[in-house]
Amino acid sequence: MSRPVEHERWMAEACAEAEKGLGNTAPNPPVGCILVRGGRIVGRGYHRRAGAPHAEIEAIRSAGTRARGAVAYVTLEPCCHHGRTPPCTAALVEAGVRAVVAGVRDPNPQVSGRGLARLRRAGIETTCGVLEERCEELIRGFRCWVRTGMPWVELKLAASLDGRIATRTGASKWISSPPSRRRVQHMRARADAVLVGVGTVLADDPRLTCRIAGARQPLRVVLDRGLRTPPRARVVAGRGHCLIVAAPGADARRRRALEDAGAEVVEIDCGRAAGWRRLLRELGRREVLELLIEGGGQVAASAVRARVVNEATIFYNPRLIGADGVALFGRLGVSDPGRAVRAKTCRIEYSGDDLMWVGRFVR
Repeated sequence: MSRPVEHERWMAEACAEAEKGLGNTAPNPPVGCILVRGGRIVGRGYHRRAGAPHAEIEAIRSAGTRARGAVAYVTLEPCCHHGRTPPCTAALVEAGVRAVVAGVRDPNPQVSGRGLARLRRAGIETTCGVLEERCEELIRGFRCWVRTGMPWVELKLAASLDGRIATRTGASKWISSPPSRRRVQHMRARADAVLVGVGTVLADDPRLTCRIAGARQPLRVVLDRGLRTPPRARVVAGRGHCLIVAAPGADARRRRALEDAGAEVVEIDCGRAAGWRRLLRELGRREVLELLIEGGGQVAASAVRARVVNEATIFYNPRLIGADGVALFGRLGVSDPGRAVRAKTCRIEYSGDDLMWVGRFVR
């Protein structure tokens, strides 16, 4: 087969294919595949949606007879079981590929490694772990969901340089720069669900839709203990499904009004960590693999206190609002700096005029 540096080159091409399916494949993971023969790509494909052909099948069809003797580069270990579609291992064997290079093993412990083993028994050379970190990132939601039954949770916030998400009057448009707002649209395109608190709904009346052409609309989730969301709110009336999460025993009249407007209401008390976990399990049951929390500050603090946030992205804009503005996070109950919530920085980069911080809270 090719040298390791060539493996990485071709796997990067497979990753680019997989990225085309981000946000569209749940409950399946996004996967990309290319076929290489004689130093040239002869076939390529990606998984478009659940029930559609897997990436390997798309690549084999793209290559036709040129698949025989080729090396398949696939971001995730090929499946060897019957699901909505036939196993990809059988298709690779039948196509006559001579080797398969996988980015990562299947995260499901019940099937991990079996696809590669099946290929080796058929006489196909296998390699695994090429561009592993990038391939893991592609399936972060699937990995979390298949192992815990809950989605991967990303928290997104935008703040001024002094950590304020709104002015003293509650105005927050627009704190972040246009490039950052475009990034958020891509974050929504990847997410299966977007969540905000009722305070954000009342202050901004957001749609929470993805405005990228052709993108699937995420499930819109509103934490609203007292059902204060107006039935005419854009989050209720817009495209896609809206789920309102109320406290147990919420007002029946308000519930009927929201349901008549097209929203679904469930009763889960998210005031404590157990409530958050129950909500995440409910979203997992609905095949939500990635959840994007967009605030506001009280919801962000509640999620951090419950320790359900996997990753956070905060856009800091170079302007000052002052101490009378709305804080980035609500109460966290920290009295001793030594017991403050700690975070690990993953990366920092510019986004237009903003500084984008991406990190993970230390649990």
